[in-house]
Amino acid sequence: MDKIFKKIAEELNIRDTQVEATVKLIDEGNTIPFIARYRKEVTGNLSDEILRDLGERLTYLRNLEERKAEIIRLIDEQGKLTDELTIKIASTMVLSELEDIYRPYRPKKRTRATIAKEKGLEPLANTIYLQQEKRPLFELAKEYIDEEKGVTNEDEAIAGALDIIAENIADNADYRKKIKSMCFREAVIVTEAAKADEKSPYEMYYDFNEGILRIPSHRILAINRGEKEEFLKVKVNKPDDKILDYLKKQIIKDYKSQFNDPLTTVIEDAYKRLIEPSIEREIRNDLTERSEEKAIKVFGKNAKQLLMQPPIKDMTVMGFDPAYRTGCKIAVIDKTGKLLDTVTVYPTEPQNDVEGAKKILKALIEKYHVNMIAIGNGTASRESETFVSNMIKEINEKIYYAIVSEAGASVYSASKLATEEYPDINVSLRGAISIARRLQDPLSELVKIDPKAIGVGQYQHDVNQKKLSESLTGVVEDAVNSVGVDVNTATPSLLSYVSGINGTIAKNIVKYRDENGELKQRKDLLKVPKLGQSAFKQCAGFIRIFNGKNPLEVTAVHPESYDVAEKLLTKLGYTVDSLKDKSILEALKKDLANVDATKMSEELGVGSLTLKDIIEELSKPGRDPRDSMPKPILRSDVLKFEDLQEGMELTGTVRNVIDFGAFIDIGVKHDGLVHISQMSDKYIKNPSEVVSVGDIVKVKVIGIDKEKQKVSLSMKI
Repeated sequence: MDKIFKKIAEELNIRDTQVEATVKLIDEGNTIPFIARYRKEVTGNLSDEILRDLGERLTYLRNLEERKAEIIRLIDEQGKLTDELTIKIASTMVLSELEDIYRPYRPKKRTRATIAKEKGLEPLANTIYLQQEKRPLFELAKEYIDEEKGVTNEDEAIAGALDIIAENIADNADYRKKIKSMCFREAVIVTEAAKADEKSPYEMYYDFNEGILRIPSHRILAINRGEKEEFLKVKVNKPDDKILDYLKKQIIKDYKSQFNDPLTTVIEDAYKRLIEPSIEREIRNDLTERSEEKAIKVFGKNAKQLLMQPPIKDMTVMGFDPAYRTGCKIAVIDKTGKLLDTVTVYPTEPQNDVEGAKKILKALIEKYHVNMIAIGNGTASRESETFVSNMIKEINEKIYYAIVSEAGASVYSASKLATEEYPDINVSLRGAISIARRLQDPLSELVKIDPKAIGVGQYQHDVNQKKLSESLTGVVEDAVNSVGVDVNTATPSLLSYVSGINGTIAKNIVKYRDENGELKQRKDLLKVPKLGQSAFKQCAGFIRIFNGKNPLEVTAVHPESYDVAEKLLTKLGYTVDSLKDKSILEALKKDLANVDATKMSEELGVGSLTLKDIIEELSKPGRDPRDSMPKPILRSDVLKFEDLQEGMELTGTVRNVIDFGAFIDIGVKHDGLVHISQMSDKYIKNPSEVVSVGDIVKVKVIGIDKEKQKVSLSMKI
């Protein structure tokens, strides 16, 4: 176990003691959000991101140790386990290298080598490989002629022996490791068109090559997809001559001996027939795995930024789900998210009933005092935006609109959850409700959707879906728990992401709330069926109870620290009830800012990191961390593609961040692209160093492709 701790500490650049303490917490059943927020002293203040990486590596390395034990047992059962082999297996820290060590001992299908062994040719193979025998090879081979076993002459004996040697060379773990290393340094991935004249999105790869050491992950995933869709042929050009020279130096002891020619032949056969195809598969798999890992991280980071978009509070919102033939679906929700009305209008093609649609929507706006219109960014979005922009100019009240990502809205609309929430509402209208609520409270709405359907990343449908799902579940958990959840209004979907609460407990909380009324204190959670002390410890600090008995319960102060918070307030001349009094909050905030956390933590018998968190929470009771995030751009007029000119400066919203740049919504039909080279005057490795999903940025138009309706942008203004 110490070896695992040291390996993780080295990889994550943290101390062994931090790893050991964190693993103990994980093994005790504590969740990552709980550990990150409430056990900072124990972990040495490790972030949720590092803790998740630590958890992933812990699982990988523990599985590796289990596999090592299994392989040692299997080899021992064959009577082939040696001390040297045991040490080699024990020291391996990569699963693929471990499998290479086991390769010679793995039960094989019937091969040329196994057939040769059945014919009794293994001793001849050993003689040839050792290269010490002085007698002529044909004379040696004569001893193995046995017509009953199927060896009728010397040539057959030698050929069979060479087949055994070829397989032994191909199964040698050290050779494979070295060859892979040479390939990763020098091999080139080469792609060409499967059908030269066929148009496709992969045309840049119709005659393409790049060293695998430098090829970025997005290209690997694009090439994989192009190959899967049968537009591309892909191969890896390896340094064959260097590899063959390396193998000859390792195997041939005397280039002038009688064994030189047969061993040269067998080395070439082993490489071309056995090693090269499997190494190519392994290289492609390794490249794909690394690329997927990077894509999943990008996807996770983007998803978290989207989930953490600030809510538009205290506004009645009209959700506008654009479409052509089937009409635009409209839903009006009040300030609390309650559905007020729905309708379908037809301002777009083919009906083009602009005036009729205006009349209906103006009546709804007046009836419900709508402040904001949320327009989905899918099909017919820009035509709908033009319609909305023209309509609100005709209304005396000040109304704005915003473009909202509708990714996954259709998935939600047809889901079991949506049916439970709106059993009497048509499936097509549920999307408009989701769009409105996404503007009002993105986090609460987006947790209802499979994170994969949110659609902010690269090639999310091509990567390992199990790993993607696990990563995104962690991202959603971190987002939900960093914001906190109002237990008296939250849906089961939102509650199920709270630390320590599963789907069953989430439903039980809502059922308890419905039957007994609002929860007045966090301790009431213990009355919920199946929510015991352990789950309470994990979830309590992330639950918010507004207008309850204890004002600490609108903060992230955990119940286990209430006495510390109360003692701190008493020392400063306040009480817990002071948190309710807005007139003295500013004075309290100043006094808290002057607290010497190190000295005070000693007085109160609590860790300084925990005390700093308590001070921060008491300074802004009930604050929403999303309030500090960039607000959505509220528009009242529309920008057409035809209006764009090179040199024009605009403000836009970052919709997606990928390896080679970011897509920016500037208010025209298609998002513009800021290439990584146009993001900063300084060198940057990754676009995420500069921007995140949801950021509001100033950009300049540097290129317009009217035919493809593409816009190139620059942030170098």
